[in-house]
Amino acid sequence: MDNRPARIQTIEVTEDAIVARLKDGRVISVPLIWSWRLSDASLLERTNFQFIGDGEGVHWPDIDEDISAEGMLHGIPAYRPAEQLAIAA
Repeated sequence: MDNRPARIQTIEVTEDAIVARLKDGRVISVPLIWSWRLSDASLLERTNFQFIGDGEGVHWPDIDEDISAEGMLHGIPAYRPAEQLAIAA
């Protein structure tokens, strides 16, 4: 079994999903609404990104958003601050 951490090779933000192709060949997709910052971002902001480390994640500097391969694999959405408060209540 391969215990190496997942690494993102390519990333695409579509109208409804964040799609990552991992270096090991897997393709993972999560709903765009999991990242409210990307969901609210313009096309230009969505296409301006940088890989973090060796593909551990992706950073969008214009909107200060980070998404990790592990977060996508484990289903960890980034809720809007008001949604976090509502869930905790």
